[in-house]
Amino acid sequence: MSAVDVALRVVDRINAHDVDGLAALLTTDHRFIDSMGTESSGRATLRVGWEQYFRMVPDYRVDVERAFSEGRDVVLIGVARGTYTSDGVLRAENRWTTPAAWRAQVQDELVAEWQVYADNEPMRRCIARAAV
Repeated sequence: MSAVDVALRVVDRINAHDVDGLAALLTTDHRFIDSMGTESSGRATLRVGWEQYFRMVPDYRVDVERAFSEGRDVVLIGVARGTYTSDGVLRAENRWTTPAAWRAQVQDELVAEWQVYADNEPMRRCIARAAV
């Protein structure tokens, strides 16, 4: 399986909100870097993190438009979208979309590192509106 195929399997599990399937594609010492540069590590930690994120953005979706790889490094370019919720109710005014890119490092057909590059401002505005 190519490195791009492995990264796209992760996207597939993200879009399915399949936390167990997603965790199974990560190395035990997996490192996640969000678009603010905050790092989390370990498969178990990321499993919990994805569960929490899917509660906050239950319709989160990644649409990949282009994929590139060099060796075990993969870059995906596309759009991230979803609806922020603090109470489980999806409201149209809390929908957001943003161009995004993801960088993955693949090791033995698992993802050792996943980094997100995206503008968080659309979701921040939704969070601010919901807090009012």
